[in-house]
Amino acid sequence: MYNGGNSKRKRVCLTGGGTAGHVMPNVALIPYLQKEGVDLYYIGSSGIEKEIIAGTGIKFRKILSGKLRRYFSIHNFIDGFKVIIGCIQSFFILLFHRVDVVFSKGGFVSVPVCVAAKVLGIRIITHEADLSVGLANRIIARLADKICYSFEDTKKYLPQSKAVFTGIPVRDELFSGNKEVGFSFCGFDPMDQRKIILVMGGSLGAVRINNVLSESLEELLKSFRIIHITGKHSNPNPIPIPGSYAPFQYISAELKDVFSITDFVVARAGANSIFEYLALKIPMLLIPLKIGSRGDQLQNANYFKKKGYAHVLDETEMNSKLFVEEVMHLEKHCDEIKANMNEISQNASILITNLLLSE
Repeated sequence: MYNGGNSKRKRVCLTGGGTAGHVMPNVALIPYLQKEGVDLYYIGSSGIEKEIIAGTGIKFRKILSGKLRRYFSIHNFIDGFKVIIGCIQSFFILLFHRVDVVFSKGGFVSVPVCVAAKVLGIRIITHEADLSVGLANRIIARLADKICYSFEDTKKYLPQSKAVFTGIPVRDELFSGNKEVGFSFCGFDPMDQRKIILVMGGSLGAVRINNVLSESLEELLKSFRIIHITGKHSNPNPIPIPGSYAPFQYISAELKDVFSITDFVVARAGANSIFEYLALKIPMLLIPLKIGSRGDQLQNANYFKKKGYAHVLDETEMNSKLFVEEVMHLEKHCDEIKANMNEISQNASILITNLLLSE
């Protein structure tokens, strides 16, 4: 069990990728596993996971991976061969490193890794972040020994003998934000009494959220200061308003400091992000991705609304007037939302570390 350094040494392979949401929970686990003297490896593709894991110092092994589509496409045949090659690559990587257990955070790259682990008889633990189970994890669930999940209601979608409710790992560093650094980074006066809103739409941004914020900015700045993470592909880039509006394409190292000065957040409803806001006790106005989505963000958002952690705005009905009204409504209920959030106490990183270190 997790005890800060006395467990039997193990070889653990982490996998997952395609989006930051499939990688950051693995990053959150790394310090806990390192304290236990575990040998750590990461198997992923050349996607965002390679970039993120490079900063952790653990060994990264790249494999080919194909996308799993729910519809007919000629690319399914090409990607089928990629998956087969990825399985072979994973087989030899796991064999060479004599891995004891694989922890999969999902995403298409994790499928060949788990297939290879099953062939080798290596224990597999997977984690589903969203309320409903995605395609990759539905495949992996058949191979896994244990399936961790974040939402209590997810259990009904899983084999009961394998299901373990853990929540989702959140990076400890997010709790160490410095308010002074946060104010300085954003160019805000600490003495200004206006509440601070953080608006973000994920690592690539959200055009609909960016547009409605632009239309609402003049009205909102009468009552609030705004930090706006536009996404790396924002075009055109918004112009800062000193002391009131601080736009950034992306925030990395300073994110924890920005969180420390944030009163509430307006964001999409990806599971990893909303559980970070929940852990940090930041009230949310969630605008779940609805168009072109399998509906996972809508389910996540409605669950958080039901639990009293967030308010929800339908992006298909959103306009500047309604957006401003919902932001004002959220401000009035911040204390109530924070009280609901205080009921959460479990540490997913410790629970999952215990599972990985158990026999």
